[in-house]
Amino acid sequence: MYQKKPELLAPAGDFEKLKFAINYGADAVYLGGQNFGLRANSKNFDESELNHAISYAHKHNVRVYVTVNIFANNEDIDGLKNFLTSLKQADAILVADPGIFFMVKNILPDMDIHISTQANVTNYESARFWAQLGAKRIVLARELSLAQIKQIHEKVSQVELEAFVHGAMCISYSGRCLLSNFLTSRSANHGDCAQPCRWKYNLVEETRPGEFFPIYENENGSFIMNSKDLCMVKHLDELIKCGVTSFKIEGRMKSIYYVAGCTKIYREAIDDYFAQSSLYYSKKDYYLEQLNKISHRHYSTGFYFGKSQNEIYKSASYIKSYEFLGIVKDFDLANSIATIEQRNKIQVGDEIEILSPKKNFSMKIENLWDNNDVQINSAPHAQQIIKLKSPYPLNKMDIIRKKL
Repeated sequence: MYQKKPELLAPAGDFEKLKFAINYGADAVYLGGQNFGLRANSKNFDESELNHAISYAHKHNVRVYVTVNIFANNEDIDGLKNFLTSLKQADAILVADPGIFFMVKNILPDMDIHISTQANVTNYESARFWAQLGAKRIVLARELSLAQIKQIHEKVSQVELEAFVHGAMCISYSGRCLLSNFLTSRSANHGDCAQPCRWKYNLVEETRPGEFFPIYENENGSFIMNSKDLCMVKHLDELIKCGVTSFKIEGRMKSIYYVAGCTKIYREAIDDYFAQSSLYYSKKDYYLEQLNKISHRHYSTGFYFGKSQNEIYKSASYIKSYEFLGIVKDFDLANSIATIEQRNKIQVGDEIEILSPKKNFSMKIENLWDNNDVQINSAPHAQQIIKLKSPYPLNKMDIIRKKL
C-alpha cells in the first residue's frame, strides 16, 4: 500500500523559533497571535509580526497554521472577529470551539480549518461530525491508541489526521483542565496555565493546621501529577500505517535549541524511513540518543500502546545532559572564524558539538576572541558576541552545545 510522507509540524512560539523550525526541516509550523490561543505566556505574534512570519514561511515553502483554540466567552467574540479578518494569508486555522469554527467559516469561507486536540476527538463518529461540517484536519486526542487511530482513519478517510509525536503531556484529558484556574485564577482554557500539576506539594492533616508533611521523594521523585514527555521517534512507522498524515512536536514555550534539535531528528527519521525503511529501523537508537541530548523529562509512548497511566505519570523531573552554548551568526570562510551569539558560558578547552541541519560534528575550542578581536579565555555573559576558529565550515543558525 502506498504511504504518503507525513508532514512534520513544529512549534513557533516567536519569530526566532519559527526561523529555526524552518531551517531544521519543518514542513509546517503552528503559532498564535497575542490572544485567542492556548499559549498566552509565549511571546507570540502581533498582527504585523504574524503576517511577516507567514510571508517568511511561505518564501521557504513552509505552511503556517494559526492557533485560535481557546474556549471563548461572550466578551471574546468581537475581538475574535477582528482577529480572524487578519488571517487571510494563513494556510489553516486551528479551533476547538464550535462557535469559533462557524465564525471562521463565515469570515474566511475558503480557509482550511483544523480541529484542535482540545476538542477531544476520541472516536470516529466525532471525527465524522467535524468532517461533515467541513473540517480539513483533526488533531487527535492524545489518549487514543494506535488501533483506535487506525479505525478512525478507516471510517473517516476523507479527513486528515494529526497526532503529537513529541513533547510535554498534560495530565488533563487532552488539555481541558481547571486546576490552574482553581488554584491561581489563571485559565488553561484561555492559554494562561500556571502548570500547578508540575509543582511540588506537601500534605496538611485536618487536625494539625499549619503543620506540613512532606511527600517524600523516592526513586521516581516527589511529583504527584507530573506526566512524562512523549517520544514516538521509534514508532513513526506505526503511526504512518495507522493513517496519521501530520506529526506534531509540542513546545511553543520551549527554547530554540529544543525546537531545532527535535525538528532535526524527526526530519531525519521521516526522510530515512521513506528513502529506505531499513535505514530508519537501523537508526532508531541513534534518533533516541540525539533526543536525549535535549532537556526533557523521562520519555513515554503515551497512550499509543494502551492506557498505562502508571507508566505515564511516574516521576517527571527534567533530565539535562547537554548545555546549549550559542548560535552561529556568521562564518568567515577565508579565515575559518565563526561569529557566535553566546547563550551560556563558553571557554577555551571546551569540547563542543555543532548541531547543524544536515550533519553534527565535534571540536575543541582552542582560541576565543571578543567582538573587538581581543583574545579571551571565556565568555560568561549571556548573548555576548564572540569568535572562535573552526576546522569545519559552519553555517548561520548552527547551534553549539557541550556535554555536562
